[in-house]
Amino acid sequence: MATFKVNGVQHQLDIEAEMPLLWVIRDELGLTGTKFGCGIAACGACTVHVNGKAVRSCVIPISQVENAEITTIEGLALAINGNSPTAAKYTDVQQAWINHQVPQCGYCQSGMIMAVTDLLANNPNPSDEDIDRSLSNICRCGSTPRVRKAIRSLANA
Repeated sequence: MATFKVNGVQHQLDIEAEMPLLWVIRDELGLTGTKFGCGIAACGACTVHVNGKAVRSCVIPISQVENAEITTIEGLALAINGNSPTAAKYTDVQQAWINHQVPQCGYCQSGMIMAVTDLLANNPNPSDEDIDRSLSNICRCGSTPRVRKAIRSLANA
């Protein structure tokens, strides 16, 4: 039995201890905003927050997040706004993505937004070097220049 909280909702599931968190989120809970990309924690499409820190969910067994607070892209605005039902529809990072037309195909974007949210929470005014060092998510469409522009708009705000 695994016990954990996702997007503010407590879950207790009878699942294999080795099942990756990604598959629990997608297959058991039906939250499909978190994407499968590579399965080896290299691309970042599966990035979620565990206890407030960005992690790659494809390689974390559910047994390692026992009693953890997990936030997916679906719950990000609520988590940032204190689980308020009147919370803004989008977080500042999500709004910057819209304003700067970051996504192309959009597949990697939920993981990218989760990673950038963590970056800005820990470093509200990152340099280009900080961005390069911390943002290892892969975008095959090449939207990285727009990602940087969106991050800079938030850092300069």
